[in-house]
Amino acid sequence: MDKKKQNVFKSPDLSKLQEVVVDVKTKIYIEVGADPVEAKRRYLIRNGGK
Repeated sequence: MDKKKQNVFKSPDLSKLQEVVVDVKTKIYIEVGADPVEAKRRYLIRNGGK
């Protein structure tokens, strides 16, 4: 029988990312140096329909 290979998921290093608070329950992480206002606006537009 063939052995099944396990999936390996690599998580991003949060120490290298900047945290942006969208609301009380939601935080997103963006690259350091990126515009947090623009990231928040894009997140809200993308998830506004939900």
